[in-house]
Amino acid sequence: MLGCWCADEGQGVGARFLLVAVKLRAEAWMSRPFTYRISEEIFVRFPGYVRGVALAFGVQNRPSPPELVAMLREAEAQARRQLHPDKIAEHPRIAAWREAYRAFGAKPSEFRPSMEALARRVVKDQQLPSINALVDIGNVLSLRYLVPAGGHAIDVLKGDISLRLAGGQETFIPFGSEEVEHPLPGEVIFAEGDTVLTRRWTWRQANHTLTLLTTTAIEYNVDGLPPVTVDEVEQICQEAGGLISRFCGGRVRYEILSRDRPSLELSE
Repeated sequence: MLGCWCADEGQGVGARFLLVAVKLRAEAWMSRPFTYRISEEIFVRFPGYVRGVALAFGVQNRPSPPELVAMLREAEAQARRQLHPDKIAEHPRIAAWREAYRAFGAKPSEFRPSMEALARRVVKDQQLPSINALVDIGNVLSLRYLVPAGGHAIDVLKGDISLRLAGGQETFIPFGSEEVEHPLPGEVIFAEGDTVLTRRWTWRQANHTLTLLTTTAIEYNVDGLPPVTVDEVEQICQEAGGLISRFCGGRVRYEILSRDRPSLELSE
């Protein structure tokens, strides 16, 4: 919040000044560019892993127009054509994530990777609800390519963010709850300091960085484990940028984080 003074001209010499609170989100939401880093231990434990990050600033989020909702329905239909209800876990893109979850101690039958959870819903002939344009874009890409893809509002951040292993002292308030949880030591988390933004890599998001209609800056994570290639992650990031520009405007760019380039600045 920024305070500014406004004079009431009708008061003459005894002018009465009013302190007006001006809410700044897009233009001055941080005093310096925050950093986004993936820890070395993630790349050591999961060889071949890459994360594409699409960044968008000055967006105008809104309810999804019919055209975007139609894209979501088509992505659902594509997932139904690709996946057999009894063999979802055997799909190579889903199997890779289930194995990664086992590697850090999460049971994939209990804690499903995000795109598997979406796929299981739509294969049962359930329609995903249209939330808003920025959320729906992530769901379209997740179902279209069977990769974890989703966004976090970054105009609410107060510090640097990272994908790393948990120490266990961090705090997490899941979406739709007020109850504080703590991740297990060694669990893969996405965090702002000790505030967890996503538990179990892609499993569940916190309230803190939810993508709302008021969101003006966002980062999309597009996760790639083999057999998904770096080139495909880059292609999905380009597609994400095109959809964001098309439906929400703003200024968009992307970067690919890998073991050779594990960090970026959250700036235009």
